[in-house]
Amino acid sequence: MSNFAELGIEPELLTGIKELGFETPMPVQEKVIPVLLKGGQDLVALAQTGTGKTAAFGLPLIQLTDVDIRQPQAIILTPTRELCIQIARDLKSYSKFKPSVHIVPVYGGADMSLQIAALKKGAHIIVATPGRMNDLLNRRKKIDLSLLKTVVLDEADEMLNMGFKEELDAILEKCPETRTTLLFSATMPKEVLAISRNYMREPLEITVGTRNAGSEDVNHDCYIIHERDRYFAMKRIIDFNPSIYGIVFCKTRVQTKDIANKLIEDGYNADALHGDLSQNQREFVMNKFRIRNLQILVATDVAARGLDVKDLSHIINYNLPDDNPIYTHRSGRTGRAGNKGTSVAIINVKEQHKIKRIESLLKKKFSMRGVPTGAEICEAQLMKLVDKLQNIEINHKEIDKFLPAIAEKLEFMTREEIIKHFVSLEFNRFLDYYRDARDLSIVSERKVQPGRGSAPAERRGTSGAEEGFARIHINLGHVDGISPRDMIGLINRCTRKRYIEIGKIVFFKDYSYFEIDKRYKNTVLHSFRQVEFNGKNLRVAEAPPESQQAYSAHKKNRYADNPSGRDERPRKKGKIRKRRY
Repeated sequence: MSNFAELGIEPELLTGIKELGFETPMPVQEKVIPVLLKGGQDLVALAQTGTGKTAAFGLPLIQLTDVDIRQPQAIILTPTRELCIQIARDLKSYSKFKPSVHIVPVYGGADMSLQIAALKKGAHIIVATPGRMNDLLNRRKKIDLSLLKTVVLDEADEMLNMGFKEELDAILEKCPETRTTLLFSATMPKEVLAISRNYMREPLEITVGTRNAGSEDVNHDCYIIHERDRYFAMKRIIDFNPSIYGIVFCKTRVQTKDIANKLIEDGYNADALHGDLSQNQREFVMNKFRIRNLQILVATDVAARGLDVKDLSHIINYNLPDDNPIYTHRSGRTGRAGNKGTSVAIINVKEQHKIKRIESLLKKKFSMRGVPTGAEICEAQLMKLVDKLQNIEINHKEIDKFLPAIAEKLEFMTREEIIKHFVSLEFNRFLDYYRDARDLSIVSERKVQPGRGSAPAERRGTSGAEEGFARIHINLGHVDGISPRDMIGLINRCTRKRYIEIGKIVFFKDYSYFEIDKRYKNTVLHSFRQVEFNGKNLRVAEAPPESQQAYSAHKKNRYADNPSGRDERPRKKGKIRKRRY
């Protein structure tokens, strides 16, 4: 492997990057830097996030800048304001010992007058988001690109996914035909390919890793669960990895807020990142996460763009994205800069086909995992606590003076008893919570990896509630206008215990059954006393196993008197609507 000097980087920049801890070039830097230093060659580089792309194009751009020309010589277009700020910050760090190179970031959500003032002072390199760049260039005429040498499209696939095609077209049309165009992307969908055909001249393609594939440093784990267990499975995965530092990806901002609130209420060090936050709130949350004041960040794909954190241990896909390439972007946020990472997919039975498609894209197989059992989580947490105890730094000067009094207070206890008491201080809550915890895994058609919740649970048949649940009868049914959502809300309001696990809900004409975590059976039975729903006094009782047998028989024999097996009752004219729950 070569070093940066052998790649042709000048001494001033070598001093700057050495101070940042750069020693040997990463693969994308080894391939890209020599090409860019020669100049004049359009280039398409396919590489995952976190592979060193910024230095790959940033160092040559700084080195080739003519500081005597006080006009933009390079523009870098990037999808989000956060990434724009991050790239500008990195370039300024690289050029610390070359201060005459002026780098100006321009992006939406900030005071435009200040950005215009910075541009007037003379900007050699502009880092910009497409919207703000198009505004300053084409509407306000505040940027002159007549002497532009290079255009960089960073994370081009993301910019197109975010709907910036019109802005990119408008900007590129104003750039001189003599400029060099550099396109960096994690994937190469047809839209990105179209840009390379329309705006580039015989580009050289450089691929780091496999085209459209994920990072080799990322392991991909899959957990198959019942839909109702999705949140509880995620909690177990988090608990099984006590040192987790990661992002949980959700589909919508509403779901993001809901999941983050649940985690916070359950005692996790978490927060949400979504589109409803102001820029100041967003930066506050992101900074807390960067400095590890937060362990779990719950985010949408759009909100997390531009969040540059290099040492994430896990990415958890609470929901798989609708577009498979987005999974590549998500998983690429871990396993960066030579570190190992894990990308987790939580799916229900109907989503298994999505995993096969993502595997084809990644050219890697998922490891099918069983959701960790209570015993496995307790063991993992105990070992983490023991490691923490073993590695703690002791302040002998401050502690030693208290030892005689402590020894006297604990003299009746044996060594083993003292160890048990200290460990139990933090460990008891996991023992209590996961005592008699039911298994959440569904056996996949593919082999489940052993040692992580792989033991199948024995579940009861249709004659009773699912293992770990109690079945409750309630005198509400279709005639009362009750819906599953109403029933869940009613249980939460009456028990005042939000997020109790609720299992099946089965509705009949004038009564219903619902399944509840059996640990809260008595709480539910007592909390429904003197409660009304739409003016009706509610009565609840634990349902015997035979009740479900009667329901199954009712469905099976519904048309027993009709040999044809069809419902031959006269129907009303008009569209027939089926009630679904």
